[in-house]
Amino acid sequence: MQLAIPHAPRKVKLRQVPGAVGRLIRGALLGLLAVAVLGAGAGWAGRYFVEEQGFASRAEEVEGIVVASRLPPPEERDGGEGRLEVLYTFDTSEHSVSGVRTFAEYAEGLGRGARVLLLVDPASPGRPREARFARSQALRVGLMPWGIGLGVLVALGGFAWEVRRLWRSEVEPLRLGALVWLSPDGPLPETRGEVSFPAHYFRQDVKHAVRARVRPGRAPVRNGEKVLAAVVPRQPGWARVIDQDLASVLGWLR
Repeated sequence: MQLAIPHAPRKVKLRQVPGAVGRLIRGALLGLLAVAVLGAGAGWAGRYFVEEQGFASRAEEVEGIVVASRLPPPEERDGGEGRLEVLYTFDTSEHSVSGVRTFAEYAEGLGRGARVLLLVDPASPGRPREARFARSQALRVGLMPWGIGLGVLVALGGFAWEVRRLWRSEVEPLRLGALVWLSPDGPLPETRGEVSFPAHYFRQDVKHAVRARVRPGRAPVRNGEKVLAAVVPRQPGWARVIDQDLASVLGWLR
């Protein structure tokens, strides 16, 4: 076996690196799954957003009278919700409604007969909302499209990060890294997964200690007890062992 390795930068493509395309496809599928989930959420959120915006544009302010209130336990009132039973008149009709949501701390200060401002949709006059609580909810709903957009950007950014990571860890060492003969500090591990092991090499009579990555079940290119490896340019303390299958795919064997 003779080696015919060109000088850097060498012509190496991501698809030539065994396993890299599969990992990229898995990352793409996970990204598409995340986007699909976000898309389904966006559909639901979009309908909810439109409904809330429609309510906000149609609702009219009406003054109601508190008949009763239901509060959570004292230890749950900070940031919790209460329920009101209210009487009010809308369009000459009197209404009595229970279960009107509001802030627990606000409901705590409303006794029987207290006046409260309600928002009433003319299309559904029997479903009022307490004004302060409803407007607070509308503000949160207004932020929903931004949150969904951010989620999509995160999914796309995750895929781009995986491509960049694969390029730096799998392709750059082969294209630009220094090729060295590594001396393992012990027997090469035999496992079914990718493993790393301590090794060293000499350059200009200087010993360099590294951690070397090796693919499972592949015969490395050897020179006696030494194995051929490419030093990772951005991480000089790491090296990638070059096996015979990879060297053959890259055309480095005669």
